Amino acid sequence: MNQDQAKGKFDQIKGKIKQTWGRLTDDEIALANGKRDQFFGKLQEKYGLMREEAEEQLKKLEDASDRGERAA
Repeated sequence: MNQDQAKGKFDQIKGKIKQTWGRLTDDEIALANGKRDQFFGKLQEKYGLMREEAEEQLKKLEDASDRGERAA
């Protein structure tokens, strides 16, 4: 996967993250693209999610994005 493809994939996931966790800022969402520990910390802070639950939900969004679907 080249850099443009990776950016495009993240842009798709970013939109799904905004739909799912609308209280996150763009800067906080950007943490999902590399600084996952901080991203999950923000989810815990704003939504009270356990890290494992947040990881599972993000994985579902990523998988749905890979398949071109909408996450449930």
